[in-house]
Parts: sequence; C-alpha cells; structure tokens
Amino acid sequence: MKKFRKVLDGLSSSSPGGVASPSCGSAAGTPTAHAPTPQDIHVQETLVSENFHICKTVRHGFPYQPTCLAFDPVQKILAIGSRTGGIRILGRPGVDCYSQHESGAAVLQLQFLINEGALVTACADDTLHLWNLRQRRPAILHSLKFNRERITFCHLPFQSKWLYVGTERGNTHIVNIESFVLSGYVIMWNKAIELATKAHPGPVVHLSDSPKDEGKLLIGFESGTVVQWDLRAKKVDFRIYYDEAIHSVSWHHEGKQFMCSHSDGSLTMWNLRNTARPIQITYPHGKILKDGRKESCKPILKVEYKTSRNSEPYVIFSGGLSYDKSGGRRPTLTIMHGKAITVLEMDHPIVEFLVLCDTPYSNEVQDPYAVVVLLEKDFIVVDLTQSNFPIFENPYPMDIHESPVTCTAYFAECPPDIIPILYSIGAKQKKTGYSHKEWPVSGGTWTLGSQTYPEIIVTGHADGTVKFWDASAITLQMLYKLKTSKVFEKPKVGEGRAGELVEEDPYAVQMVSWCPHSRLFCVVGISAHVILYRFSKHDANTQIVSLEVRLQFDSEDVISPSEAENNPCFSDPSSHSPQPPGSPGSGTQDSLPCLKVKNRPVRMPPGYQAELVVQLQWVDGEPPQQITSLDINSAYGLLAFGNCNGLTVVDFLQKTILMCMGTLDLYGAADPYQRLTRSPRKNRQSTSGLTELSDNQVSMDMERSKSPTSDHVNGHCTSPTSQPCSVGKPRITGVPEGPRLTRRGPGRPPFRKAQSAACMEISLPVSSHTEESRENSFSRSRSSSVSSIDRDTKESVTTLQFGESYGRKGDALPTACLWVGTSLGVVLLLPISIPTEEEERMEEPITMGPSGTVLMLKGSVLRFAFLDCGGALIQSPYEVWRDPNGPEDPDRPRRRKLVNFSPSSSQEACSDGHLAVVCSEKQAKVILMPTQAVLFTHNITESSFLLRADVVSVCNSVCLACFCANGHIMTLSLPSLRPLMDINYLPLTDLRIARTFVFTNGGQALYLSSPTEIQRLTYSQEMTDNLQDMLGELFTPIETPEAQNKGFLKGFFGGNAQTFDREELFGEAAAGKASRSLAQHIPGPMGLENMKTAAGGVVGDLARARIALDQRGERLGELEERTALMMNSAETFSTHAHQVMLKQKDKKWYQL
Repeated sequence: MKKFRKVLDGLSSSSPGGVASPSCGSAAGTPTAHAPTPQDIHVQETLVSENFHICKTVRHGFPYQPTCLAFDPVQKILAIGSRTGGIRILGRPGVDCYSQHESGAAVLQLQFLINEGALVTACADDTLHLWNLRQRRPAILHSLKFNRERITFCHLPFQSKWLYVGTERGNTHIVNIESFVLSGYVIMWNKAIELATKAHPGPVVHLSDSPKDEGKLLIGFESGTVVQWDLRAKKVDFRIYYDEAIHSVSWHHEGKQFMCSHSDGSLTMWNLRNTARPIQITYPHGKILKDGRKESCKPILKVEYKTSRNSEPYVIFSGGLSYDKSGGRRPTLTIMHGKAITVLEMDHPIVEFLVLCDTPYSNEVQDPYAVVVLLEKDFIVVDLTQSNFPIFENPYPMDIHESPVTCTAYFAECPPDIIPILYSIGAKQKKTGYSHKEWPVSGGTWTLGSQTYPEIIVTGHADGTVKFWDASAITLQMLYKLKTSKVFEKPKVGEGRAGELVEEDPYAVQMVSWCPHSRLFCVVGISAHVILYRFSKHDANTQIVSLEVRLQFDSEDVISPSEAENNPCFSDPSSHSPQPPGSPGSGTQDSLPCLKVKNRPVRMPPGYQAELVVQLQWVDGEPPQQITSLDINSAYGLLAFGNCNGLTVVDFLQKTILMCMGTLDLYGAADPYQRLTRSPRKNRQSTSGLTELSDNQVSMDMERSKSPTSDHVNGHCTSPTSQPCSVGKPRITGVPEGPRLTRRGPGRPPFRKAQSAACMEISLPVSSHTEESRENSFSRSRSSSVSSIDRDTKESVTTLQFGESYGRKGDALPTACLWVGTSLGVVLLLPISIPTEEEERMEEPITMGPSGTVLMLKGSVLRFAFLDCGGALIQSPYEVWRDPNGPEDPDRPRRRKLVNFSPSSSQEACSDGHLAVVCSEKQAKVILMPTQAVLFTHNITESSFLLRADVVSVCNSVCLACFCANGHIMTLSLPSLRPLMDINYLPLTDLRIARTFVFTNGGQALYLSSPTEIQRLTYSQEMTDNLQDMLGELFTPIETPEAQNKGFLKGFFGGNAQTFDREELFGEAAAGKASRSLAQHIPGPMGLENMKTAAGGVVGDLARARIALDQRGERLGELEERTALMMNSAETFSTHAHQVMLKQKDKKWYQL
C-alpha cells in the first residue's frame, strides 16, 4: 500500500520531470478556500506488479492465407493450416484453438492420429511436427527435420504408428510416430519405376494403402506414373503410365479400382485386373467440338470417390472447367451423383476440400454426409444428404473480413440487457436457406466459465458497415449489423464529384463512439462525415437531419495576442454557414459535402436508426480533412469532433452547430507558441486534402502529429521565443528534408480505396521496403522536434472528452466541460453552460468557450480520464435509454433521466475537486482540479511513442495501460504513475496493429493480428490463472468404432482387408537404422507416453483408465502369443528329438 506522500519521493528517479509543486509553471494558481492541496490528498494504491501478466487468450476470425485441411472423423474436430505457420483447431462452438509454429514456415499438410488426440504437421521448411491435443493449449512433442529432401506428401493409415512421407526426389520414407525417427525402410524412386524408363517420375503427389491389403502402398508421381508397391516383398505389383500429370488419387472402398484426376481436366478410372489402360476416361466439363477435338479444360486439383449404401457413388472434385467458360465464372466444386451433376460456384478460389464420412475405415462403405470446403477467404460446409446441397450455418465468426476491417472498439462490463436486445434485433437480419441439420464439426467440450461478464466488440469496415459482436466468455458471435451507407444517396457515374468516388470506398468507417447505457452510437466516416444513431425496438419512417460545417481555417487568420484581446474567441456558428455554390472565391465543389444525404423520409427497421448527419464541406477546391477525434455525451446532448483544422461541437438535441473554431482560435490569448503567418500562396500550396497513400508519401495525420517537445518542464515551453515556431516557413538549406506531402493533382479522386486497417491513413508512414526498414521509419518519423513546431504541420485536435470538471481555477463547483487535446501536446478546457430544465434545454442556447491552456505535454495528447480524490474512476454522465419510437403514456409525459457522476460522492464535499489523468505519446501527467497543479509526471518513452493509452479497471482498481510503437505493453499505477509492467509483446509493429489495438476493463485487449483475424489477450494475472477453465477441451475419450463384420463368404473369397505387422517390416530389427544425415530428430518437451497422460481432471482419469486397459489387453495378447510360440517350439523340439532317437537307436557305438 502506498500513499501520495510516500510515492512523491520515490518517483523522482523514474520521472525526470519530477513532481510539480502547485506554484510551479502552468500549474500555478491560488486554490479556492475549500480546494485541497496535493499535500492533503491520500490515495491508497492496491495494484502491484504481481497483478499483471501478458497472455494471449483466443483468436477469432478466418485463418489468414490458409493452405491445408484435416478432419478427425471420430473426435469430429477440424484443423486448418496457414501460410504463416499457424494452426486453427475447431470443434463445437466454444472449442477454438490457435497454435503457431515458431519457425513461421507454411503448413503444407495436416494428418490427425485419429482418435488419439494428436496431430502431425508437415511444414515448408521440410520439418514434421507431432502436436499433443490432449491439453487445452496444444504443444509440440517431437519434430523431425529433413536435411537432404523436400517433403511433398504424407499419409498416415488409420490405427498405424508408421507415417509414409513422400519427397520431391520421388522417394518414400517411413517415420515412427511414437519415437519420431526414420525407419531404415525406404522406397527409392528408381526401384519403383522400370529400369527402361529414362525420365525421372517427378515428386510424390499421392500415398495411400490399399483398402484391400494394408501391405500394398499406392504411390502417385507427378508425371502421371502410379505404382503399387508390395511392402512385404519389396517390389512393384504394377505400374500405370498416363500422358497427363496426376494431381490426386482416390480409392473405391473395396480396393479393386481407383480414380485419378489430371491436369487436362480429365478423370480416369483404373481397375487392378487390367492396368494397361484406364477402364474409363471422362471430361466432366469438356465437350466435343465440331471438328472432333475435346475442349481444353483446367486441371482437376482433387477428386474424392465415395460409395454409398443407398445410392450411387459420389464423385466430388474441384476445378476442371473449360478455359472458354472459366474466364467469366467463379471457382467451382462439382458433385457427380449418378447421372446428376451439380456445380457449386464459390466466391473465392478453393484451397482444399474434404468429404466427411461416417466411418474411419477406408475398406467400408463410406456414406458421405458433408463436404468441407476451405476457400482463400471463407469456410463452408455443404450438406450432401439433401438433394439441393444446402450449406450449414457457420457457428464460427468467419466473416469478420467480409469487408476489410478499418477500426475496432472493445467494451467490457456492458449493461446485461444490451446483448439480448441486440441479438433479438440482429436475428431478423440472418440469411435463410441453411441446412436444418446440426453443425457436423461437433468435437471437444466447452463450458461457460464462472467469471464471465458481458463484452461487446465493435468493428468498422471499408464498405461502411458496422458489426456488433458478443465477445463474452472468450467466444465471438455476431449480434447486429449496421449499414451506414443507407443514409446517403448512391453516387452515380458521371455526376461531378460523385463520379470520382464511385470506384472508391467513401463510406469507410474511421472511428466509432458508443455509449452502452444510453445506446447512442456515433460513426465517423472517411468522407469527413459523422452519423448519430439512436436505438429503437420499433421501426420508424423519419427524415434524417443533415448539417454541413465549413471547418477550414488558414494561417492568415492567426490571431496575435494583441488581436485576441479585442476579438472574442467564441465563434458564432453563423459565421461558418456554408457559402452557396458558385459564390466568388469558391471552386465548383466548394461549400458542398462529399456525400449527399437522403432528403426524403426513410423507413428504418428496428435497431439503430440514423438521426443526424454532420458533414464537412469542400473549401477552395480541396476536400475536407479527415476527422481525427470524436466524443459524444448523451446527458449533455452534445457531440464534438475535430481534425487538423479545428473543433466542431454540435447540439444534437436542438440539431444545431454550437461551435466551429479553428485550433488556433481555441487558445485565445493563452497561445503558448509564437506563430508566424504565411502568404496566401504558400498556404494554399501546403494545404492538402485527403492524399493518396503511396510508397514515398506520408499521411496528413503523420505530418501534423509531430510533437514539439521543446524543453517542456512541468507543462511549460521554456524557450518559445528563442527560436520562433512557424507554420509553413520555407525549408532551410542544409536541413535534411523529411517526407513531403504532394498536392492532389486535378482529376485525381480525393479518396483512396479503404482496404483495411493495415492500409488506413492513421498517422503512420507507409514504406515499400522491408518490415525492418518500415519499423525504423515508423519510429523515427514520429520523433519530436526539439526547438519548434514542425514547419509543415497543422495543429490537429487528437482527443476529446466530455465530463464534469472545473472550467477555471477559481470555480468552486464542477460543471460540464469539454477537454481538448492537440497534436502539439496542449490540453485545453472548454466550460459549458447547459440549461437544467428539460424545456429550457430544448429551446435555450448552450454557451461555451475556451478558458485557456491547462498544461502541456510531450507529443500528441491521446487520452483523458478523471479520478475522484479517493482514486476511483469517474464515469461520464449519461442519459438512461428510452425508446424514441415507443408508445407514449399521456398520464406520464416522457422526461429525460440523467445519471450524473459527480467528482465527489457527497454533495457537501463536492468542492474537494478531482484528479485528471492526461496521457500523450511521450508522457503522462496527473493534475489536481481545480487548482491545475501537476501532481505526478512520468516520461513513458523517449526513443519511441505511444499508439494507444487507456485508463482501465483491473482487480478492483484502475491503471493506465499503454501500447508503444516499439511493441511494448506497459501499465502505470494511478494516480502515482508508478510503472507496474513493461513487456516487449510485439517485437515488430505494423500499421494494422497500430490502427486496431484497444484496451478495455478487466485486463483485456485486442488487435487485428491479420486482415481476417482478431487476437484477444489479457494483461491480468487473475485472468491468466483462470484461462485454463475458460478454454475448451479438444480431446474427449471416445471408443473407436468397431470395423464391420462382412460375413463368412465375403471374407472367405478375399473381401476382407488383409492385415500385416508393420513393426516387423519397418522396425530397426528388420529394416535397420536410417542415415543420420537424412533427418534430424528434435525432441519436444514430453514424449508420447507423457502425452497420453497429460489430460487432467475427470477427462484425464477416464483417458488414463482406457489407455491402461488397452495396454493391459495388448500385454495379455502378447503373452498369449509368446506362450503359443513356446508350445510350438517345444513340440517341434520333442519331434526332432524323437526322430533322432529312432534313427540312432539300432546303431552300434562304433557307427556313431
């Protein structure tokens, strides 16, 4: 436990700025009679370093760049490998696990050890890995690195411990799964083909054992050669040669024939009785032309040949379309069932597909019931049991990237009623026509954890959609989808500015602000527009109110201190009314917004309904600058947003613009910088609109967010006059030039395509060099200027916060205020006068205006938060939600119900003041209001800068959580700003993570780990300890289904599969040891025996009991076999002894 007094002395070493006394610099002031001084405040801090620990929890979304697929038909779990070395293992909803190969090599193939709780992965670095799935977080048991050959194909027979591995050289090696070492048994390519063959057969593309005889291995080579190898006799049974390259092979379950798919779009059927030529050649999508030639078709990349008890066999394949038709058609999956051919068109290229069958035995009738199709950007399952082949409704959140994600928001501890109501409204938006059967991937177990609370994730997308997700209990489920583009008229081709925007993403969501209590929702779009939504359970037919704002202030309008005394700093909204198009001095697009709001009544379904749209206008032929900050307060009825030109405050109850001021006007006479004006010509040249992002270009936000860290000590700029700071001053010869903004040329559209968060313009540069060089430029470009404001920047409003505070130092009571932070590290306070009566609030105007600079920090201001004098977080006041379209009771008129969190809990002590936490890119400060005394200062980073900072609740206390551009995640105690945690979590930071990283309460955070996936993590030790109980179990003990008894006659005539002892063939005793230089064994943390006993609890006990019974049965069987062998040996010995005795009985001694 630490108190303020005790912490003050200990912070001097970690805070170079020290602790400012109330009489120091900008914090100076005479406190009121009742206001406390820093020495009077005592706050007990309960958080310590042991409360924090970084741990990834779960990953949601579609696996990025998938490569392969595998399914365990007994456990009913599915695995997906990716190009970045990741593995996603999916089961029933809630069972979702992500693992990563440390090498980062692409996963080429996956093989389940069916019903054994293990998985084999083959990676592009020619390494095999064995994963243990009998624990909630899978781990690698063994690895085997091939040194001289490249792995191309793997095959693991059911209930076998020997893995067949085909290589690029055409050889086939055999690996023992238990020990993960190579067998000395090798099938060399030159032994598999005929000696007369001159050409190399190519890499191995297929391996499978015959369903009729496990001792026969079918090897397919890329060139078109297929060989059946007799494992016992170590020779070839037959060879098949075909002119076209082979892509895949599939057996008939009886083992008498198989089917091949080829590069010319053909399917060939081969019978083992006659392997000289195929018994059937078909071109499913190729027709015979008039001249008798076949249409040329694309390759059939994979074919599955599955039999069914009650119908014709299924032949399912991907590709094979004719080149003439495939040009305008999408990728297809073809299902041939008897004479019926069904072609399913896919939205994305097919990576791989699997046919799900009831039995794991390859020699039984397969009876397929579903097809799992892995696409490049989607994942679907087709129901084969219905004639129209409907797809199953996917329970996983695989459509996060349906449109590229451009922003994220994370809300923990939401009101408990918000999730059910969003779900009920969103359920009406769901598509229909899905299969009515249960989701077939139903393996694993998952239970709702005890420590769950309502969590919601909000994602904004490039097409203007906003999605609400239920993120409770580390799951993710779609709740509600909102389309912001419906507010606007659709742009038509050739209509002036609209024609320029048709090919772009003018509706892309840039940021969101949501109040779960009042259910107000605000969206900022890339076209410099703000949309305000209210939630209603009823549909409505209303007119959307549209306001247009001219927010463009030039440097010629800079107000000097002498002029500021004569000019009021409050700006009359009427002075910023839009000019009519075509007025003198305006371009053809001046005084017009970027988008056109629908000017007719719009029918809105239940859910979020648009009420107000605020748009910035074009000025001087330039598009408006993007909005950089936003805040909304339902209790005040106010909405505020800012950009690099200034600040706008809107009264959304009266639907009026309350304030529209340039950033410089906000200072009034309290501007801490001396600024030089520029000529109109220079100003116009340096003023740029929404620039397109290119390799050598820097965004407008980037340029204006550089920080003036000129000898700031306790909020003072000590030398503002020694080196005058100018905006737009010509560059000095000899000074190295940084990246420059290029002016948007005529005819170029004002918006670039909003692709994803990785490409959004977010105050960070983009480079075409390597990741390392981008990281270096990423950090250097935000380095602070030492002596002056950067020459080509504008001071932008970077953060806004409404709340109850003290507008001036002499105030005795808190009032409504707006805190403003700028890119130059300046904090401004705007007190607001709001009528208290509801009738007056709707009619009387609100007054507000700047009160001067509060303090200054190094770097752009990122976050505000308020604490009471006891150290508890003060929430912003809000209005309790009421349905705007609900039926009214004439006896009880509807009135606004406000919830106000005063800085103090008791009305008598409300003059005690409160603490304000301000965090910038470089440092954090805690100040005491209303005296504005700086209590604590901590320089967070010198060499880098913060991307995100939030004040969050953890372990019944609060702390400041920070994410730095160098990948560090840090937490600081409040209010003393004592470092609690500093971990290098992400060694390489990219733009996508920088854009989407957010913290929330409960010690959680998230970011977009790839364009299609959301990674959630926790920095709380308590949640890390409870994580095992929240994750799902991948493995559940299930009895392996018994093989079907085919009857005496069928078995007598050779229908049953022949079994053989692989250990006898492949073991070290028979085959010897493999060459040590061929592959290197890398042991994992535990062996196979440990793997089988790794599961804990009741599930582990059951598993151990089953394993023990199996082992006991195996030992008894081995003992019985040995006993029988000993008896046979004894009988043989007795017979031989008797024969020798009879032979020698009548001979004399000298005849012996």
